[in-house]
Amino acid sequence: MAPIQPSKDSLDRRKVVGINAETVTNITSTDFPGHHPGEDNSWSLSKFKKNLQVQFHQNDEHDAVFSLIGVDASIANAFRRILIAEVPTLAIEKVYVENNTSVIADEVLAHRLGLVPLKGAVEGLKWLKWFVEAVPEAGFEGMERTDYNTVVLHLKVKCTRKPNADSNATEPEDKYINSSVYSRHIEWQPQGMQAEYFGDIPVQPVSPNILIAKLRPGQELDMIMHAHMGIGADHAKFSPVATATYRLLPTITITKPIIGADAIKFQKCFPPGVIDLERVTAQEANSGDPIFRGKQGEEKAVVKDAMRDTVSREALRHKEFDGKVVLGRVQDHFIFSVESTGQFPSDTLFLESVSVLKYKAKRLLRALDELER
Repeated sequence: MAPIQPSKDSLDRRKVVGINAETVTNITSTDFPGHHPGEDNSWSLSKFKKNLQVQFHQNDEHDAVFSLIGVDASIANAFRRILIAEVPTLAIEKVYVENNTSVIADEVLAHRLGLVPLKGAVEGLKWLKWFVEAVPEAGFEGMERTDYNTVVLHLKVKCTRKPNADSNATEPEDKYINSSVYSRHIEWQPQGMQAEYFGDIPVQPVSPNILIAKLRPGQELDMIMHAHMGIGADHAKFSPVATATYRLLPTITITKPIIGADAIKFQKCFPPGVIDLERVTAQEANSGDPIFRGKQGEEKAVVKDAMRDTVSREALRHKEFDGKVVLGRVQDHFIFSVESTGQFPSDTLFLESVSVLKYKAKRLLRALDELER
């Protein structure tokens, strides 16, 4: 018996999660073999390639919004978790304090420095290797610090009085030099081939105006910092994203026309830009539909951009809209929002997460091959 070929409308209905006033329905995946009798739902690479789509809606340096379509929720969530915790980035790991006469304790200052996001040439960042520290008590030798695993930074700032400051000045910036230590005071000291790989984009803080400490005359900071590659699973300072989230594409289906004052009220139930108002045309008024009879020129509600909807269910609270609107979410349409901390462009981060997942899959296959032997 040949496999049953379901219609496109039937497949589309299966993919929509039902959003009701107090419940959510159709939340389970139905694309596995045997779920629908007679249908061939076996996974195939060709079918996966055909259904997979990536659509960008916003692609700025630090912010990207894109749709990942045609994948299971487990895959989408794997990308989100990898973005947060497994894409390697550069951050300050070791702080060697030569002099610290500020009011901030050494360990607190070191923690603050570690949280300062760094940036540099992407080619140089990808050239850097992991640094594995020695553990003498465990008998583990580790690695030596070299130009390909350690970035050296220097912070040396001393606060002094301004020689020609106004005697009536009250603000520290007007009375003192270097009263505040900012991230722009951190200087990169290239080692070995780092100057070649980082080229014209040196290692530096993402923002020059991050406040690190405040000083008064006679106080000084002098410290050397070593930055290494790491992942967010070890420490949040290595996470390359400020946020990495996704949501399902909302669907809004108006099953019966909503006209006049109800249309204006219906529009206010959604965020701006989701519902638009159009005039009832003469053709609709003369179509024989009793709902439109005599309504020419009046406003009716139409769906303009469902993606803007937050699925608040506000429209389901009002009796006048009962049976006129159906809300849902598409199961395999994930709208990702990725906000980079500045070390990598936001769209590059997603590609890096794909590379990490690919490597993890290959490692799993190797492990399975070893088990078979």
